[in-house]
Amino acid sequence: MIPIPLQAETGEELGPIGNALEPVAGGPLAASLEGAVLFLIAFLVVSAIGRLVVVPLVRRGLETRELDAHARKPLLKLTRFGVVFLAIAIAFGFAGFGNFLVSMAGIAAAGAVVVGLAMQSTIANFVAGVFIFVDEPFRIGDWIEWDEYSGVVEDVSLRVTRVRTFDNELLTVPNAQLTDCVIKNPVDADKLRMRFVFGIGYDDDIDRARQIIVDEAMRHPDIMDDPEPSVRLTELGDSDVGLESRFWIADPSRSDFVRIKGEFVTAVKRRFDEEGIDIPYPVRTLEGALGLETGRSVLESAE
Repeated sequence: MIPIPLQAETGEELGPIGNALEPVAGGPLAASLEGAVLFLIAFLVVSAIGRLVVVPLVRRGLETRELDAHARKPLLKLTRFGVVFLAIAIAFGFAGFGNFLVSMAGIAAAGAVVVGLAMQSTIANFVAGVFIFVDEPFRIGDWIEWDEYSGVVEDVSLRVTRVRTFDNELLTVPNAQLTDCVIKNPVDADKLRMRFVFGIGYDDDIDRARQIIVDEAMRHPDIMDDPEPSVRLTELGDSDVGLESRFWIADPSRSDFVRIKGEFVTAVKRRFDEEGIDIPYPVRTLEGALGLETGRSVLESAE
């Protein structure tokens, strides 16, 4: 059994507090009370220093890195927890309970091993959450894509990230999954390049179709003039010629992406119709003959 001392280590003389209490409480009890008072004083002093100095410094450092408010909250909680833990450790030493502190450290180390084995995935997600806060591959409000999923980040904690899909479904994703795979963040920069392939007929004027696509891109108010839109012939399909349009939008978001792309494609389709440029669709021609065996009726059921 691990001894838990109720007084300061033996062999030490009483301090001013113990001497003041000795006539009332007696020697052993006065020593225990003195240790408790010293523990309380040290704990309060260290805690106050942590709250008034350490926590504000950490908060200022996080704000300097321009972390989101929600991202700062769990890191500040960890800082406060560390201040309390440090205050307890210093208070035990200041009160003379050294043996008790050593015993508690041994118990904590053994417990940490057991808990670590039982919570490997949780710890992995926690560490991944710290990396997300530090590296900032995305922020709250960003549109991200990974594996077969995509959506807008609504919440980032130290264990999970919550993403709202474009079908209004909420995905709760362990942070380790986001740090172990490739994440696409289309809105991280201040502009986004978009592409769309228009298929025209082989008999249509390629130069005229290219000019129509560029004109409609330049006419759209949300498509950037610099870099300017471009069109390249990229495909020779079975039934059409593929012209890939490339254009840029500023301050991209998922809603802007869908809206601008839809408006641009609609405008080009309308111009193609006016100019007589065809957008063909695949046509399949089946050739052959249908024969009947002699002596069998067309109405005879097949077995």
